[in-house]
Amino acid sequence: MKGLALLGCVGLLGLPIRSPGAEPFRPHYHFTPERNWINDPNGLVFFAGDYHLFFQHNPFGDKWGHMSWGHAVSSDLVHWEQLPVALPEADGIMIFSGSAVVDFRNSSGFGKDGQPPLVAIYTGNRTADGRQAQCIASSTDHGRTWIKFPQNPVLDPGSNNFRDPKVFWHEPTQKWIMVVSKAEERRIQFYGSSNLKQWTRLSEFGPAGASTGVWECPDMFPLSIEGSRGRSAWVLIVNVGGGSPAGGSGTQYFVGPFDGTTFNTNALFAQTAAEPLWADYGSDCYAAVSWSDVPKSDGRRIWIGWMSNWQYAQDVPTAPWRNAMTVPRELSLRETAYGLRMIQKPIRELQRLRGHRQVFRGGSIQKANAWSRRAALGGDCLEMILELEPGGTGQCGARVFKGPEEETDVGFDEVSKRAFVDRSHSGSSEFHNGFAGIHHAPAATHEGRLKLHILVDACSIEVFVNDGEVVFTDLVFPHPSSRQLELFARASDARVRSWEIWTLNPAFAW
Repeated sequence: MKGLALLGCVGLLGLPIRSPGAEPFRPHYHFTPERNWINDPNGLVFFAGDYHLFFQHNPFGDKWGHMSWGHAVSSDLVHWEQLPVALPEADGIMIFSGSAVVDFRNSSGFGKDGQPPLVAIYTGNRTADGRQAQCIASSTDHGRTWIKFPQNPVLDPGSNNFRDPKVFWHEPTQKWIMVVSKAEERRIQFYGSSNLKQWTRLSEFGPAGASTGVWECPDMFPLSIEGSRGRSAWVLIVNVGGGSPAGGSGTQYFVGPFDGTTFNTNALFAQTAAEPLWADYGSDCYAAVSWSDVPKSDGRRIWIGWMSNWQYAQDVPTAPWRNAMTVPRELSLRETAYGLRMIQKPIRELQRLRGHRQVFRGGSIQKANAWSRRAALGGDCLEMILELEPGGTGQCGARVFKGPEEETDVGFDEVSKRAFVDRSHSGSSEFHNGFAGIHHAPAATHEGRLKLHILVDACSIEVFVNDGEVVFTDLVFPHPSSRQLELFARASDARVRSWEIWTLNPAFAW
């Protein structure tokens, strides 16, 4: 049954099979719900062979409202099966964002018959007055059914802006840590607990970095530093409701030490409050959070984000579903020309979708395009790795979703030393006057080369520059006839070092 409920075959919801043309923007390998609204990923946890993806969901319509936790599971982070709603709105309480853990020690007492419980920690939002408090629920059947704790809430300071708890076990201090946002104050608070039921305030961080918009959906985890044996640092994720580089909502992060009580940034990690660090320079990665309890034998820190922007999320031209998730990404830290930075790469499991591979082994932009035309390259389900030698001036890059009057450019400007995504002419944009535009990020060549790893899906592009040093996630809504692919060079003597392209097999059956 995997994938059937996601793309409209007869399945969990009993809906008829649809043809691909009926939903031209339905992604081929990004998670979308069968129907209705989704936003933040929630409760990301791995247990007994399942990656759980919970998400903010309106079961009754395609705009925000009636917030509940939708639910999907996957064995490989690529093929998803949508399950019934896990935590529904009830008794005047909407189920806002949060996290989930495996309570291996049964510290909560919710386990039974030797089975460790899954525990969800979420914000209960009281619809009568907007009061937000932290609540918990438990499951002992692999997350298929949930029981809300009768003594909820477990943490209630009497606020209307206190939300989105991320909880993890801190081994050195032998306690649960909760990272939770005081949204309008742009502060992150830290709490500790021995049993997930009683919580003690530990410390506070912020305001810092980007503080134009409200702070939401925090996360915190240690990451290893590439090429540095045994060295690591903590990363604090703070999603910001406005003021991102591309406009609207976005994801920033801080790097520093955490001792089980206090998180700080300092000069050692090349981070100052005046210089926000952004996880994504496109418009459409928000509320990104990571999976808990990925096995130590795997060792990766994997996260996923909501692929939209609060500026226009309720108006994008899709139906009967609205909004999607990014591809899952593996995280690390790297010393770069700009300092210690978080690195993102598409998870390796996505390579299982690779189909026919074609390679251009170097030459001019003109020769590369001639090769591309002969090979009839294009489509809306592609992966490519393009390595360029940009030259000394001008711009160069790849043009996707090209048609008679449409195109989306992904490239590098040698003069300004910036990578960019230009969706000024990417297709439908009338639903929001700020959708069309160009998104920039500082980028550097390495020994005169620049690498672009690009994922193309029906309504999105994800760009990983120089093996993940800079990332762009952008929605686009092109006409079905706009599926051509080519390279470009403007006022540039750029050359192609290599250009590798795969058609991707859809992760879901139509």
